Amino acid sequence: MRDILNLNIDRADGSLQRLIGLVERRGFHIDGLNVSEAGSERRVELVVRGRDASRCLDTLGRQIDRLYGVRRAPAGFSPEAVV
Repeated sequence: MRDILNLNIDRADGSLQRLIGLVERRGFHIDGLNVSEAGSERRVELVVRGRDASRCLDTLGRQIDRLYGVRRAPAGFSPEAVV
């Protein structure tokens, strides 16, 4: 099953790399990645799926919340809406 995570990340060196590394270390495959610029930060849409049925998206979300400079975007976020 695929899930979509919408995130805002700071434009700091290595921020996207840290995010991708965390997702992979937590046992998820990244099937899609959409990045758009939004002023001083980047908006990221990640399409992920767990390696097996034991992977929990809520746990991944809580781990992402702990990353410095990364915030989950509010519901209804759409990268296409950014001009």
